[in-house]
Amino acid sequence: MNGEREVLRDGAIPADGPEEAAVRPAPEQPEGAGPVPGVPRNAAAARDMVTRLLETEFCVLGEEGPVDVVVADALLVTSELVTNAVRHGGGLTGFNAEITDDGLLLTVADASTHAPVTAERDPAAASVGGYGWLLVRRLARRVSITYLPDGKHIVALVALT
Repeated sequence: MNGEREVLRDGAIPADGPEEAAVRPAPEQPEGAGPVPGVPRNAAAARDMVTRLLETEFCVLGEEGPVDVVVADALLVTSELVTNAVRHGGGLTGFNAEITDDGLLLTVADASTHAPVTAERDPAAASVGGYGWLLVRRLARRVSITYLPDGKHIVALVALT
């Protein structure tokens, strides 16, 4: 991009860590607010939401071919983002999935202000876990993080072509 930084529609800057991200104020929420309606309880519920969205707006699932790979990638990115929010991000505080002209746009919010971690791996060691963020970055066409005072939003665009 010739030294220019991509700025997304909402003002977020694609980033790997807080030092490279734009900070915007968080929307105010009343004290003692309970779970946010429409936010899935876990990764399985988020995958179900994305599956229904893809079935209604993108394709008929279950057909063999390239569409299967695209759907599998979309569901894997969904699962990894939500699982990371639940396990490492202090809990899932928001979730949105929509089909755009560019693909499946996923927005996952959590309660942590810390950047996702990419662990160094010893190729000789068989380690379990720690590959989620690498998978998200590999499978998504674009990933951005917006850091807020009470957490962060991660937006991932998964191509559907």
